[in-house]
Amino acid sequence: MRMMKCANENIVIQLGKEDRKSIVATHFPCSCIREDECLIISQKPEKIEAAQGQHYKVIHPRGKYSVFYIDKEGGVHTKTKELFRSNAVKQFKYLCVYGEKGTTVEEALKRDGRFIDDLGKFKLSDNENPNVLTECTQKVDNLDQKAFKICLPLNKRVGDEKQQENSGASNNLQQEREMRRISDVAKQSGVSVKTALEKSGSSNTKKIYELLRQQFPDLKKWMEERFTGDSYQEELKLRKENFGKIQQSFSEVHRVRKLLKLGESVCKIVVKDVCEGTGFVLFDNFILTNAHLFKGHVNERKFQVDTDVLALFDYEEPEPDINYYYFTCEKTLIDLDVELDYAVIELNPEGQRPNKKTTKKIKVPPGLLEKFGPVPKSGDKDSEACIIGHPAGGVKKMDPTFITAIQRREQAVNDHLHLYKDTLFIVQSITELITRQGIENIMMGGNKADSVVTYNTFMYHGSSGSPVFDALGRVFGLHSAGYTYGFPQHTKSVIEFAHPLLTIFDRFVSNLKEKGDEKLLEKVEEKAKKNQYLKEILEADEPMDTN
Repeated sequence: MRMMKCANENIVIQLGKEDRKSIVATHFPCSCIREDECLIISQKPEKIEAAQGQHYKVIHPRGKYSVFYIDKEGGVHTKTKELFRSNAVKQFKYLCVYGEKGTTVEEALKRDGRFIDDLGKFKLSDNENPNVLTECTQKVDNLDQKAFKICLPLNKRVGDEKQQENSGASNNLQQEREMRRISDVAKQSGVSVKTALEKSGSSNTKKIYELLRQQFPDLKKWMEERFTGDSYQEELKLRKENFGKIQQSFSEVHRVRKLLKLGESVCKIVVKDVCEGTGFVLFDNFILTNAHLFKGHVNERKFQVDTDVLALFDYEEPEPDINYYYFTCEKTLIDLDVELDYAVIELNPEGQRPNKKTTKKIKVPPGLLEKFGPVPKSGDKDSEACIIGHPAGGVKKMDPTFITAIQRREQAVNDHLHLYKDTLFIVQSITELITRQGIENIMMGGNKADSVVTYNTFMYHGSSGSPVFDALGRVFGLHSAGYTYGFPQHTKSVIEFAHPLLTIFDRFVSNLKEKGDEKLLEKVEEKAKKNQYLKEILEADEPMDTN
């Protein structure tokens, strides 16, 4: 089969098998397509749509969209007017349009990209009841599954917003149109004046700069609406600042030395013939790691008979060097919590070295419980972090990164998807995949938004259970998972997350109390008494908010 390769702007996607009934935009959200729905994709020589910046938007659940239909036949005062960017769409009865609830009809059609840029102050007439009109400034919320015709004002050409007021009005109108085209390009993609010139079709640089100066108040207002207060300047500086902060924090020798020392407590977890992950010493012989490593291999807090678990320390050099040592794990788990995705396992006391006999007792490295701390308070900014683990089951690695604040998570995902903006099917596949994985849950307003810490890292499979450190050397997170997608021989993630360790500690202590394990609880209290954050949790009568 020969792969069809063409630009998104030349693609036509028919929705359903019914002959030439409706078509959708190339950025139509997959959540709005019924399961087993047929999509017929074809290519046209001319430009069908000019949507910009849509293919890497996060896909929301179906309930957050309103999907409606625009008839190819216009309503009143449109018989001689062009409504669509290409006449090719008129081969179909309807253009299927979507809009996030809360957006206006005008915004939805502009975002669609298949309609001309200058529709003006149009209205929509309901196909079932033509006397019912919807203004272009109204919200799309109540339009779902309805069909409409576009109607224009009497004696108004498409795009004419104002009457001519003097003999120079026609020139002013032309300037307004040209200015609006440039403004639209700039708003949609944040491009330079040069790019705006190319996309708007103008070649008069001096004129364009003058128009840009004239429209400055409108641009400033739009910027202020998008970036309140000083957030616009903060957004411009953010990436540069983050990179500089990470360089500064994790290039200072004393910090690196401290992290390397703490990293001695990090181990590779091997569930024989099942999977590999990462863990770290909590205290004594107890290891903290992710619960999902043992999914399907635990019955009533015990590993199945044929399930063997090992913890490898000092696994820092690639084979054939075998300088690491390992411990086997007890069959009974100390604690396991699916919601917070953590497990506490106990090591057998006798450590071993591969292919070597030793009479010297091998000690478990120091625990990190006493180093537990809160999630760095980032506010609107992002804070430094560093992950130490065994990605892909390989040697120990460390990855300096920074925490992505809640309000910036969606933008971080969009920035990642922007890498594939010219490849429609990859973007749509990735967005559908991460939507099914539940990425909406960690976005602002999601049910897990406040309960996880997010960041970007190359630590994918095999690093689950890694400790996440702050710039002071405190460990605050248990690296747990990411929203992943894959190519052959290669897996990537749009964003990753950790569970806060103070939250895990609170749950661990509560579970020990519930089980009545006083002996282990005493050990925990003894180890935690030097840590102010852990003491507060132990002394609290009720579970506290530790995030």
